[in-house]
Amino acid sequence: MLDLTFEPPKPKVISGAKAEWELVIGLEVHAQVASNSKLFSGASTGFGAEPNSHVAFVDAAMPGMLPVINEFCVAQAVRTGLGLKAEINLFSAFDRKNYFYPDLPQGYQISQLYHPIVGEGEVIVDMGPGIARRVRIERIHLEQDAGKSIHDMDPNMSFVDLNRTGVALMEIVSRPDIRGPEEAAAYVGKLRQILRYLGTCDGNMQNGNLRADVNVSICQPGAYEKFRETGDPSFLGTRCEIKNMNSMRFIQAAIEYEARRQIAIVEDGGTVDQETRLYDPDKGETRSMRSKEEAHDYRYFPCPDLLPLEIEQAWVDEIAASLPELPDAKKARFVTEFGLTEYDASVLTAEVESAAYFEAVAQGRDGKAAANWVINELFGRLKKDDRDITDSPVSPAQLGGILDLIAAGDISGKIAKDLFEIVYTEGGDPAEIVAARGMKQVTDLGAIEKAVDEIIAANPAQVEKAKANPKLAGWFVGQVLKATGGKANPQAVNEIVARKLG
Repeated sequence: MLDLTFEPPKPKVISGAKAEWELVIGLEVHAQVASNSKLFSGASTGFGAEPNSHVAFVDAAMPGMLPVINEFCVAQAVRTGLGLKAEINLFSAFDRKNYFYPDLPQGYQISQLYHPIVGEGEVIVDMGPGIARRVRIERIHLEQDAGKSIHDMDPNMSFVDLNRTGVALMEIVSRPDIRGPEEAAAYVGKLRQILRYLGTCDGNMQNGNLRADVNVSICQPGAYEKFRETGDPSFLGTRCEIKNMNSMRFIQAAIEYEARRQIAIVEDGGTVDQETRLYDPDKGETRSMRSKEEAHDYRYFPCPDLLPLEIEQAWVDEIAASLPELPDAKKARFVTEFGLTEYDASVLTAEVESAAYFEAVAQGRDGKAAANWVINELFGRLKKDDRDITDSPVSPAQLGGILDLIAAGDISGKIAKDLFEIVYTEGGDPAEIVAARGMKQVTDLGAIEKAVDEIIAANPAQVEKAKANPKLAGWFVGQVLKATGGKANPQAVNEIVARKLG
């Protein structure tokens, strides 16, 4: 593993009109379970279908319909817990959370309040080279999603799409360990990365498959430490929850605004109301949605339609044995196995697909060279074209073929970039392209020496200058490479020019 220094949380300090204040933040991240069917029915979870086309009778709360637990969704929750080094509860149970929304046909949500499937775990958040913070996970529970109300199709009516109703969610609840907007965004980013490596959530925030409820409160300097020591929440201010955040940038902006709003209220002698708020990105502000409910407001009680969930340790062990290499371990291995810098390893492991692409290119080749080409040439070009690694026109085998040609001395770095452009736009086998288009590097020392002699003979004044100032020899190297169409071996050109000029 990498040599990490775990720093205590550094609070974001905001100066109010009368005092300085610190932030205390906790997040509830709702991650849609990567499953083809819903939590309690066999209906499809496919995104983008016609409204109300993926709805089973149980999703629509038809009379007499009973939920049946999806074993795969349970396995995905266990897999997530193991990936977060969390306690797996062999006994868990489902409860009914009662509230009314037009897009919740049952009039209740099946969730897990009293006995969640996953207990305490942790997320290691990267905050800079070699610096990390530990955010504690309180619990992960399974629950069903609600549908979607649509208000912009008719001026007088609202419509309901139940396709999402019953889709399995993992609610991942952190402790209030996060102390600033940047750290909150970094936490969500790291959690998303781990889930994608595990294959338990696709992390698509645009589609709402990963979204966060952000709890924000303020406190005076030193109060948080007293809270950690005693567990007494009275040291912290009243928290407000910002619902359904699906953008790292908006999470940061919402926290900044909400903190300053609370500070202004308290310093003006008022009291912060515990409530649920929404963030308006157009106005850059939060606004009240409803007063914050407590557990008793939802009248939780054990779901009478589902037996308690009892799983065997042997099944948990089987899932644990199938876990993939997770991002922190992969990053550390890339540093040691391929000799990469920590920064390059972080870039390459940011997405599971990028890591797999790089490893395929680097296998049996120079790791640093492979990293340089993947990060600078490939990623740079993909970004320019607004494409991602899964849509790359250049396969790992093709990029590896370019590296092989460089290593064999068949092409120079400059030719390699020209070759990359051809492969990117036209496709084809790099070696065949080099042969067919006469792109092979000139390594014949006699031919190179002849080209050097011609350039020297044509530029006597420049020769005298170069003899007086050896740094000017680079001019001759450039002229020879230009004359040979960039095909002359640069190292051989340098050596011959240096010898010729004395």
